[in-house]
Amino acid sequence: MIEAVSCGGVVIHNGKVLLLYKNQNGRYMGWVLPKGTVEAGESFKQTALREVKEETDSDAEIIKYIGKTQYTFKGNNDIVNKTVHWYLMTTNSFYCKPQAEEYFADAGFYKQHEAYYLLKFQDEKQMMRRAFMEYNDYKNREKQFKRGILRR
Repeated sequence: MIEAVSCGGVVIHNGKVLLLYKNQNGRYMGWVLPKGTVEAGESFKQTALREVKEETDSDAEIIKYIGKTQYTFKGNNDIVNKTVHWYLMTTNSFYCKPQAEEYFADAGFYKQHEAYYLLKFQDEKQMMRRAFMEYNDYKNREKQFKRGILRR
């Protein structure tokens, strides 16, 4: 069994989440969140930011770590046990461009209920829900700081 580690981001802007549509050689692969493999010398945060930038061309920033998912699949020669570390991220624009080299045919920002319907994998749906809960808490705290109710 091979152990693999990836990192990704749940990128939210103005209450909408960034998704990628993968279509490999005309075969539907589904809508997913941006994520990818940790490279030598990278921290998990660096990997998540790099993968979001590479796969979507979106300039995102990390708000907080929101958890990990784990799954197993059959690789070319062995069983792969994959762990994905997820970060809540925000960006200041709806701009995105799918990375064609990775067979991403489309990218866009979607409302939570739309994204939940589109996402292919159950673990990514759960991580997106968690991210929206954290995002809403984050936005509420920002409002309270602006009003002077909370202090930093």
